[in-house]
Amino acid sequence: MSEVRTVLGDIPASGLGVCDAHDHLFLRTPALAGQELDDVGLADVRLRAFRRLGGASVVQWTPYGMGRRAGELAALSRAAGVHVVAATGLHQAAHYAPKALERILPELEELFVSEVTEGIGATGVRAGLIKVAGDFHGVGAHARLTMTAAARAHRRTGAPVAVHLELGTGAADVLDLLCGEEGMDPSRVILGHLGRSPDPVQQLEAARAGAFLAFDGPSRANHATDWRLWDQLAALVSAGFGGQLLLGGDTTVPQTPGMPYLLRRLRPRLERFLGEEPARAVFVANPARAFALAGA
Repeated sequence: MSEVRTVLGDIPASGLGVCDAHDHLFLRTPALAGQELDDVGLADVRLRAFRRLGGASVVQWTPYGMGRRAGELAALSRAAGVHVVAATGLHQAAHYAPKALERILPELEELFVSEVTEGIGATGVRAGLIKVAGDFHGVGAHARLTMTAAARAHRRTGAPVAVHLELGTGAADVLDLLCGEEGMDPSRVILGHLGRSPDPVQQLEAARAGAFLAFDGPSRANHATDWRLWDQLAALVSAGFGGQLLLGGDTTVPQTPGMPYLLRRLRPRLERFLGEEPARAVFVANPARAFALAGA
């Protein structure tokens, strides 16, 4: 039986339930100064609202050094009755102080492995996801280093690798590195933000390669994603790739409607537009496979 590693321990993947496949309860970065997600009370409110709407699990993609507040996640998960998957990994260099990068980059693979197998710091919370990031239309030196470490940590832990695609671009380069050079099974790769680039050929190629495709960030103030979401999903379902699609709220600033909006508005629209079975796949069946530990 496959398992997903949550902040309260490993659970059967079939128990993940209705899943927000990409979100953030906490996030801190100089790129969004003054807009931090750092309020435990607000995180609790959002999780409980998500639960009331039928949500059962949230995958937090916040990686190392970006205010994950891993020590708060177990209590929040338990209180709200929502499974939470935490992430290890590393984002683009712009999100970190240069000295911090100098310290951790030489031991990146070991850091990822340790946070998946032993725990994040002294919290006892283990990560169930490795999150890294590409660059605009490519994979630069920093991205190559972090993705290589992620792929090798995946081989040692079974944790899936989730990738931030900058403005939805660079999927082919990411897959060339992770699956071509590093030999990862494409079904263990989750490509985030594909909806930000209205490139149907790129989306079809990524789907044909076998990766999971995460469409995230609904109603983000700086990304007009909603209006083209439906045609993109319909095209991929029609082409036979409905089993590789994921949806997430990707709350990065307090104003993002995020988790509750995902179920309050997007899920019923998805059911009406594509049908109940494709919608169930997106919210239940696909996340159970995408976030399962390989070999578990």
